[in-house]
This record gives sequence, C-alpha cells and structure tokens, in this order.
Amino acid sequence: MTTAATVLSLRGATRRFGGLTAVDEIDFDVAEHEVMGLIGPNGSGKSTTLNLISGALAPSGGDIVLRGQSIGGLPAQAIARLGVARTFQLVRLLPSMTVLENVKAGAVFGHRRRWGWDADAHAMRMLERVGMARAARSRVGQLTYIDTKRVELARVLASDPRVLLLDEWLAGLNPTELQEGIALIRSLRDEGRTIILVEHVMDAIRSLCDRCVVMASGRKIAEGTPDAVLSDREVIRAYLGDDDA
Repeated sequence: MTTAATVLSLRGATRRFGGLTAVDEIDFDVAEHEVMGLIGPNGSGKSTTLNLISGALAPSGGDIVLRGQSIGGLPAQAIARLGVARTFQLVRLLPSMTVLENVKAGAVFGHRRRWGWDADAHAMRMLERVGMARAARSRVGQLTYIDTKRVELARVLASDPRVLLLDEWLAGLNPTELQEGIALIRSLRDEGRTIILVEHVMDAIRSLCDRCVVMASGRKIAEGTPDAVLSDREVIRAYLGDDDA
C-alpha cells in the first residue's frame, strides 16, 4: 500500500496576541487528497490556525511547510499563488460585481492565473460545478445565503487550489441547505482534493473527514479518525466540561 505524500505540515505553529496565546505549538500533517477536520469548542484557535496557514496572520513561532517549502510568515497573496485558497466564516464577496465577475477574480489572482476568455470560461465552469451557472449575471445582493456560499466556493475553486481551507462553510444553513452543502463538499472530496475543514457540524465531520485534529485553548488535544477523537474523554471534557464529561 502506497502512503500518500504529505502536502502540508505544521510544526510548533504558534500565534500570540500580546499575553494571549491563541495557537500554542500546534503540530499536524495533511496528506495528499486527505480531508482533515479541525474541530474544537468556540475560541479554541481553529480559525486562527487557518489564518496562519493562509497567511492572514504570521506565526509568532514554529513553521508551516507546503510541499517542502516554508510558508510561515509569507504574505497571503504569495501563499495563494502557491496553491492555498480559503473561504471565510463571513462570506466575502464583492457586491459591486456580478456573480461571474466575483468568480473570475479567483481565476485571475489565483494559483494558476488566467486571463480574458480563458478566465471567463473557467469561472463559468466553476459556477456550473457548484450549481450556480444560472445566476452568473446576477448581482451578489440578489442571492440567498447558501447561494452566496456557493459563489464564494466557486471563486476559491477558480484559483485551482492545491489545498482548500473551508472555515465553517456549513454554518448558518437550514437542514435542507446543510444536506446540500455536505453533498457538495463530499463531491469535492471524491475528486481527490486536499481539504482542511473547520466545522462544528458533527454529521459533516463524520461523513467527510478522514482524520481530525481537536483543539482546545489553542492546544492540540487529540488527533485521529472522527469516531476515535469524538469518543476521546479529553475531547468530550473540552466540549461539555468536567461535570458532564
């Protein structure tokens, strides 16, 4: 059996804000084509960890390595051009642009930069991929909440990312939308994409993730398959407190 190559490694990754350590010497590896869940209670450092990987924040210590190249401290645009793309907890679209123009921006400024008709055609393919081709000429303000998330995902995919970071992409969806969202992410997983998924929806974690890293108070407290970590006593304690655990 061939072991998949490591795409991304965090070694001692740390982020401090004054006297607060938001991420405390985190270590983990993500393999090619793996879906890694990054889970934990609110305030545990998950989104800050994604910010370190994507370059939105520079590490205070440790290192982050993408395919053998250190990216810790590189600016976000440089990391994006190396093939790391992300969504955000709060969807960030450009309201003055059409849906197609928003997605085209991902094609122009992403890992594999496209221009002109090539960018237009690629952006349309990504809208088709997420089921939003019908809204290509619409304004962002005309979209439902889940459709804004689909457009943001299409823009991320338009950059041809090697590593896809999804920060609570399923948050705020109603039950029907949630099942649609899980199915869409599952289809991306089945294409063999490498994904790090920050999520609170445990049905999504169980059905989508190969492995999980669990964080609490900035530290990694568990790592393993979803079933293994979600039955770990320290993980249960982190979510529920000592009395309920």
